[in-house]
Amino acid sequence: MSAARIGPGGIPDWLEPLVRFCSRCGGELAFGPVEGEERPRLACPECGFVSYVNPRLVVTTLPITDRGEVMLIRRGIAPGIGEWAQPGGFLEIDETVRDAAIRETIEETGLRVEPGAIVGLYSRLPAAVVVVAFEARIVGGTPAITRESLETRPFAPEAIPWPEIAFETSVRALRDWVARVRPELPLPDPATISRPSGG
Repeated sequence: MSAARIGPGGIPDWLEPLVRFCSRCGGELAFGPVEGEERPRLACPECGFVSYVNPRLVVTTLPITDRGEVMLIRRGIAPGIGEWAQPGGFLEIDETVRDAAIRETIEETGLRVEPGAIVGLYSRLPAAVVVVAFEARIVGGTPAITRESLETRPFAPEAIPWPEIAFETSVRALRDWVARVRPELPLPDPATISRPSGG
């Protein structure tokens, strides 16, 4: 077996330091062919334990005002600090996706929401995440600056600041939402939007 690296069955470079050792016996993991597996895996040569490294789930909302605007946050933390995104964060082990969507939106915007239809599911391989985006009705609260946001404000579909959106998954979710509510509007190609944060 060779050292762990990104590739089919591998892991991103940034994640590798977190999964170097076997959680069963403490031996050093190695990446390579494993008997009974269809692809190379991280496994322990000492005890044979296979360490499956799966993506994490990020739960987000597109909070919609009564005027049909979407509330976005200007991120106050890395990655994407200073850029715009929908509120969201990682699903906790004791939450449903709906509960996580409500919690993350309150934490990042001060707004209480009622999640509705799923706008889409989006993979972001370099970050090892899958993002679920809910359209959400605002049912209370007041837009606020929080520990994670420098600003929370509404944008009409035609006024979304596409070049300043933090993440490719945010661009894709917003594009899908705009295409549904305002299909006549031109939409940017996500590949043409430069994201200095790497998002």
